[in-house]
Amino acid sequence: MDCGTSMVKYILFIFNTIVSIIGILGIVFGVIILQSVGTIEVNGQTGFPPQAAMPILMITLGSLVVFISFLGCCGAIRESVCMMMSYAVCLLVLLILQLTIVVLLFTNKEKFDTAMGEVIDKAWASPEAREGGVFDAIQKSLHCCGSNGAQDYVSLSFFNSGLPSSCCDGTCTNPLNIYGGCRAKFVDFMSGNSEKAKYVGLGLIVVELVGFIFACCLANNVRNYKRRNGY
Repeated sequence: MDCGTSMVKYILFIFNTIVSIIGILGIVFGVIILQSVGTIEVNGQTGFPPQAAMPILMITLGSLVVFISFLGCCGAIRESVCMMMSYAVCLLVLLILQLTIVVLLFTNKEKFDTAMGEVIDKAWASPEAREGGVFDAIQKSLHCCGSNGAQDYVSLSFFNSGLPSSCCDGTCTNPLNIYGGCRAKFVDFMSGNSEKAKYVGLGLIVVELVGFIFACCLANNVRNYKRRNGY
C-alpha cells in the first residue's frame, strides 16, 4: 500500500481515538449533570424530572459517538472497506441528525422556550400533578414555587394550609425564603443547556465531517489497491 494511504489510515485511527475520548467525556459530563439534577419520587415511583432530558440526550449522543468511533478505528486498522463504509454511513447519518437539531435550535429558540414553558404550565394545570406530588417533586428539584410564583397557590380554591415546604428555603413564614416561579427557572435551565448544546454540536459536526471525508478516501484507496492486486 502506498505511503499516502498508510498515512490516511493512521490519521483516521488517531482521529477516531480522539473522538472516542471526546464521546466518553461527553458521557461523563452528562452523568455529572444528571447527578446534580437528581431523581424525584412520586407516589413511591422514582424517576428523573423534566430537566434531566438534556443530560440524558448528551449521554445517548456520547454513547453513539463512542460506538461509531470504535467502528472507524477497527475499520482503519483492519483496512476493511465494508467497515469503513459502514462507519462513513453511520457518521453521515449522525452528522445530518446533529445538523438538523442545531439548525432547529438556532432558528426556533423562541418556540423552544415556549415549549419548555408549556411543560411546566401543563404540569401545574393538571390537578393530578399538583395533588399527586409531581409538581412538588419538580419544585424540590428546581428550587421553585408554583408555575409563576407563590401567588399561584393563593389563587387555588383549596389553598388554606400555607405554602408547601418545597416552595421555600427554610421556613415559608419569611417571604425572602420563598423561591421564584418554576416556569422561568425551567426555561432558563433548558435554554442555557441548549445554548451549550448548539456550539458543542457545531464542533462535533466539523469533526465528524473531517472523519467522513478521511473514511471515504481510505475506503476508496483500499478498494483500488485490492483491485489492482487482484489482477
